[in-house]
Amino acid sequence: MDNAAATTLLQEGLRRLCVEMPQEVALAQVVFAQELLRWNAKVNLTAIVQLEAVVEKHLIDSLTVVPWLAGNEVVLDLGAGAGLPGIPLALAVPGLQVTLVDAVAKKVGFIKHAAAMLGLASRVKAVHARAEGKPESEKLPRADLVVSRALMDVGPWLALAAAYVRPGGSVVAMMGKGVGLEGQLAELGAENGFAVQDVKHLALPFSGDPRTLVRFMRRK
Repeated sequence: MDNAAATTLLQEGLRRLCVEMPQEVALAQVVFAQELLRWNAKVNLTAIVQLEAVVEKHLIDSLTVVPWLAGNEVVLDLGAGAGLPGIPLALAVPGLQVTLVDAVAKKVGFIKHAAAMLGLASRVKAVHARAEGKPESEKLPRADLVVSRALMDVGPWLALAAAYVRPGGSVVAMMGKGVGLEGQLAELGAENGFAVQDVKHLALPFSGDPRTLVRFMRRK
């Protein structure tokens, strides 16, 4: 699959999820995916090795968060891995300041390389650290929105993320199947000083794999 076909696939998938993206931004997303696969041939960054699958399982999956970025200026991506969802989100939203954190040096190296290649270095920062809830000593910002793709179960994730989100800010949990868990999610939020703001159940557009996005607002 070439870049033009992958860009068309990406735009079709986003259209099905009601996410709009300028064509040049969609192409930049695919360039990022191609670079991820190029590095992956030498450095293990992802188990997904087909561009078509990367478009859906990495890019589209990451971009499901875009509708919740309005009004946010600083995003923190904990356990960013190969830059997901942080890099796709930074490409999608001009002006967004994104800090991506991972404990694996080779993954942080790739994020820095990708940010420079894509012209994002002025507003995308990669940090080699293991997030332990100590933003000052870790030199990490308090963010408007803290996000991670399945870093850990929701309860421990909220307990960790609470240290990094400003009062009134949000934490997003990106889960697999989560239908019927609304009551449990509300309880977990309350235990950690959050209220459930939004729950979105969806399916990835081509595989049909289920996803649940939960946005928790930190109480002031």
